[in-house]
Amino acid sequence: QVQLEESGGGSVPAGGSLQRSCAASGYTTSLSYMAWFRLPPGKEREGVAAISTGNGRTFYPDSVKGRFYISRDEANNMLYLHMYSLRPEDTGMYYCAARRDQGPGWFDRPPYDVWGQGTQVTVSS
Repeated sequence: QVQLEESGGGSVPAGGSLQRSCAASGYTTSLSYMAWFRLPPGKEREGVAAISTGNGRTFYPDSVKGRFYISRDEANNMLYLHMYSLRPEDTGMYYCAARRDQGPGWFDRPPYDVWGQGTQVTVSS
């Protein structure tokens, strides 16, 4: 059973940077994809970064491309999200996630089924 635990982050002025960390435990070698999602207040959840554990390929939606970067430290079972040039609209709860099954979608198809507890990111104007 894989478990994810998040740490880091907090509040930052617009234009600043933050880093999220996610520690994975359990049978992590079975994971095919890991990702970061966010839930802005009053909006739907969206994926912001994903990585293939097999070949290291990454994907970012246009909303964060060039500002957010996902990385993985396989030896230490860690996943990171590096955020730069943050904007107030980046505010929300951030979650790391993982799935074993491969599929055509970076953030769904199939859905992710292992989730971290979530941490708050607040970007002030």
